Amino acid sequence: MQKFHRILQIILLVYFVGILIFFIAFDTMGSLVGIAEATSNSVVKIMLTGLVLFLISWLIGKAVKSSLNGKIKKMESEMNSLKAKIYDFEHPKTMDKPKKETPQKPAEGDSGSIPPRQNFTED
Repeated sequence: MQKFHRILQIILLVYFVGILIFFIAFDTMGSLVGIAEATSNSVVKIMLTGLVLFLISWLIGKAVKSSLNGKIKKMESEMNSLKAKIYDFEHPKTMDKPKKETPQKPAEGDSGSIPPRQNFTED
């Protein structure tokens, strides 16, 4: 599809360059093609043909871009899953969980490592 899009763009370029050259040299080339004068009807047909070629090229370009974006997203998700697997291999989970130490209650008169608060009042 991408190759077809490139070929269609080249055809579009050649078409418009050919039409440009045709209208620049209309006095000599018009009689060769069988067009005596450039009527609005013939110019509209030529431009509509160019517009149709352009729209086909544009739509195929959008389809190619959408296809490539889909491939990129798929590759990114595969890459992320591979990164996750590599991380899992590098950091294996241990089966025995470390035991958490339970805090011991201080004795009744002891408030732990915090010194008692002293209130000093001046009389």
